[in-house]
Amino acid sequence: MAGIKTFLKSGHPPTLFCAFLYFDFCFAVWVLNGAMAPFISEAFQLSAAQKGFMLSVPIMSGALLRFPLGVLSQYIGRKNAALVEMSVIIIGLAWGYMMVDSYEKVLVMGIILGIAGASFGVALSLGGGWFPPQYKGLAIGIAGAGNSGAVIAVLFAPPLAIAYGWQNVYGMAILLMLVPMICMIALAKEPPDREKKSLGGYLKVLVEKDAWVFNISYILTFGGYIGFTMFLPTLFADGYGIPKKTMGQWSAPIIVMASVTRIAGGWFADKYGGLNNMLVLSVAVAILSLIAATMPPIWIMAIILFLIFCCLGAGNGSTFQLVPLRWTASSAIAMSLIGEIGALGGGLIPNSMGLSKQYYGTFAGGFLLWAAIGSGIFFMYLVVKKRWTTTWVGKGGKALTAEEKLHRKIA
Repeated sequence: MAGIKTFLKSGHPPTLFCAFLYFDFCFAVWVLNGAMAPFISEAFQLSAAQKGFMLSVPIMSGALLRFPLGVLSQYIGRKNAALVEMSVIIIGLAWGYMMVDSYEKVLVMGIILGIAGASFGVALSLGGGWFPPQYKGLAIGIAGAGNSGAVIAVLFAPPLAIAYGWQNVYGMAILLMLVPMICMIALAKEPPDREKKSLGGYLKVLVEKDAWVFNISYILTFGGYIGFTMFLPTLFADGYGIPKKTMGQWSAPIIVMASVTRIAGGWFADKYGGLNNMLVLSVAVAILSLIAATMPPIWIMAIILFLIFCCLGAGNGSTFQLVPLRWTASSAIAMSLIGEIGALGGGLIPNSMGLSKQYYGTFAGGFLLWAAIGSGIFFMYLVVKKRWTTTWVGKGGKALTAEEKLHRKIA
């Protein structure tokens, strides 16, 4: 209890809460097309490949918009950037509610709603910005647990779609977005860690080798999370014949674990080191994905997916314990860039799953791809570990102590 009080006193809890809420509701909107996929597919008679592409559009749109939103947040502040973003999301939801009557318009809606996925870097930097280095992992883990918003979408959207029609769900989501907007206006404060540079100064992160190591790593963890989250309802409905009414009940307990373990991953990374965590988790994801590729019976598959999501969530928390230690004054930019590439990687899953199903009659191809990526990332971290732990981060990926910083400065 004393540790929790110390943590809360070290930062600004209301801003952390607002960052969580903002990310949570944005995430619900971001995966809404995934929850609605079986209904949309039935309405427009989509092929497996069309369905996979439709699900990848919001992922890729959100990914591409993350870095621009991160740059905007450095100029106008993270709180203001979040409010601008949520206003645009409401416009996208209104389009879905009133205008969508074809597959092509679904794709347009996916592009607009994709901006909800751009909230990532801003939310994590806003939530963690008030907290000192030794608590960054936990604070960012709490803000990042807002990806639990996916549960809201997959659990409640399908029953609402059955009762009121799938287009009306987008109208209902407009009311949902007003909650974090009001809280953000009333409670959040801009953190003091924003560093003002020229645009060129911010863009330097694009060419840094360490940024691209994190980019590739985040393809596995966050890309895997958003990609599988989007595709789970389709996997259960098309792969195992689960009715649309109950597919969310199968998906939600699996998806929520990534949010729970994201916090745990941040805490473990603070305590034992983000690098150590990632070495273990990348191997675990690779092994579990290989097992999932056999398409086992539904209960076994559910357990495997449950474990995969646990690993992906912990990996997300571990990765973003390291990022603010590497870029102390421009974390919103760094997080947005890394989140952008990671989310783009998430588009691989629905596309690879859809193509695998259409041409080979099984979803195994998507799982095999993720096993290969997990194996590659394990070896990548082995390569960079020595350099990182002798320059900007401590043993195993922990934050440097004051004594260690002084020693390295002298050395």
